[in-house]
Amino acid sequence: MENDSAGTLWAPAEITPAVAGTEASTRGLVEHLGSVPDLTALLTREKALVFRGFGIEPARLDEVMDLLLPNRLAYVHGNSPRTKVGANVYTSTEYPAEYAISMHNEMSYAHQWPARLLFFCETAPHTGGATPVIDGTRWLSCLDPEVREAFRGGVRYTQNLHGGMGLGKSWQSTFETEDRERVEAFLAGSGAGWQWLPDGGLRVTQERPAIVRHPVTGDEVWFNQADQWHPAALGDDTAAALAAIMPAEELPQSVAFADGSPIPDEYVVQVRDRGLANAVDVDWQAGDLLLIDNVLVGHGRRPFTGPRRVLVAMSD
Repeated sequence: MENDSAGTLWAPAEITPAVAGTEASTRGLVEHLGSVPDLTALLTREKALVFRGFGIEPARLDEVMDLLLPNRLAYVHGNSPRTKVGANVYTSTEYPAEYAISMHNEMSYAHQWPARLLFFCETAPHTGGATPVIDGTRWLSCLDPEVREAFRGGVRYTQNLHGGMGLGKSWQSTFETEDRERVEAFLAGSGAGWQWLPDGGLRVTQERPAIVRHPVTGDEVWFNQADQWHPAALGDDTAAALAAIMPAEELPQSVAFADGSPIPDEYVVQVRDRGLANAVDVDWQAGDLLLIDNVLVGHGRRPFTGPRRVLVAMSD
């Protein structure tokens, strides 16, 4: 079975000025959001919302974010490369344009993950660059039964964060601090294990679930980033090159089942490929907003050409 193609694919609900009966402006969107009696209930029901055609100006983005993200979070302990551009506002993952970013739920490897994600398209790409989104229940159901069952015991993530020079991210940028005591306090509160290394780096291990239930709907969803942390999902050539220079436990990030046993290469490749195959693309226009429930919906990125700039913020 390559994927479950039965039934109509879920897609985000699109809200436009014509539908909302408001003017095409930031003010119009603010007024519309003020008229929504329960945004949380709407988002839970629809799983993701696209706000299109309002012509949101970057200078007024905070005004909209204050309504859509009631408690904006910092990207602390995040594993992807990105740049902070405002008050807990970041660029989306800075990854070469010619590559796809596989489906994932933001920070599903962490002790506490954001409940909501908001994407804002400041500059649309010339071609490609869509943000694919996938219903987490579909992602779970399209996997082979043996894969689903193998992951029910959870996974163990390992990060090797350098101290200022090395492969991958530094612990200073990951935790947005130079203070080791602050890092240790954060990790202790998250239930993670850690070890300061002789070269000034930091090794972090975390055991997390791979499948969870949404706290409101009770839907069981695929919710982990094992494929992104596993070298096999990087492609045969890249995986072979990494294996030749260092063991898995010394890679910037790696993953195993929670009991420490290795995850078969074919499992993570299936997760990656079927996630992308069962996703629906949100094609960007400048000024668009995409709000998603981070547990119910996974997201990724398609390859692109041109100067794509998409910002992201998150809240609990």
